[in-house]
Amino acid sequence: MDLKELQEAVDHAWEQKLPCGFQVLEKVFLGLDQGLIRVAEKTSLGWQTHEWVKRAILSYFSEVPAQLLGDPSAPSYDKLPLKCSGWTVPDFEKNGFRLVPGAIVRWGSFIGPRCVVMPSFINTGVYVGSGTMIDTDVRVGSCAQIGENCHLAGGVGIGGVLEPAQAMPVIIEDNCFIGARCQVAEGMIVEEGSVLAMGVMVGTSTKIIHRETGETFQGRIPAYSVVVPGTYTTPEYPSLGIDCAIIIKQVDAKTRAKTEINALLRA
Repeated sequence: MDLKELQEAVDHAWEQKLPCGFQVLEKVFLGLDQGLIRVAEKTSLGWQTHEWVKRAILSYFSEVPAQLLGDPSAPSYDKLPLKCSGWTVPDFEKNGFRLVPGAIVRWGSFIGPRCVVMPSFINTGVYVGSGTMIDTDVRVGSCAQIGENCHLAGGVGIGGVLEPAQAMPVIIEDNCFIGARCQVAEGMIVEEGSVLAMGVMVGTSTKIIHRETGETFQGRIPAYSVVVPGTYTTPEYPSLGIDCAIIIKQVDAKTRAKTEINALLRA
């Protein structure tokens, strides 16, 4: 089956409320696992969600029974095996990423070469570009798309968006730094080269305010933004601070590449 045939099989089964069958679903998951199929991709029109891929993931969970997994001394009972279950040294050398003890990566997630995955959790459908650091206690939710040469610092939470099938997953574009304990959820897009200071929490309803221009954004953080947590007030409730994110500056790619993160965050 080629990609078009897979898509047609998944969509037909979904629309007719029929089982996809394990053979079809396995091919989709193998493609996801190898980075040949993605839940979302950037096109000339912006980021586009491949609804049929999400449909396949949802179908897998409804059609495939749970099974006993892992070492008998520490078993798990799940529908998806771990990505690296049964791997040997040649498998890791071929894939080119480093997996630290305690990291959990589910089958159907792609981890690019030169990545380092510290003790963390990466759900199915995730794509992680080459050279990215997934630091300790990071949680990357289902279908999130993480770019190349990013750093997700300790305790970061990237929200999973599996349902509805047409919903945009969380997108972190290339060369982004997501500071410790940040939370990025609800299909947010963090554009290339952005830096989020520790503790920034953003979803699609969060107001993102550019300090210098007063411009506001929702659903995306513009490229090369430097962002800190903040609050704003409204005329109706002037004494109540509402959480927001504040763009304290924007830098070009050259400045971002040459400047240390701590320097960028000094307002």
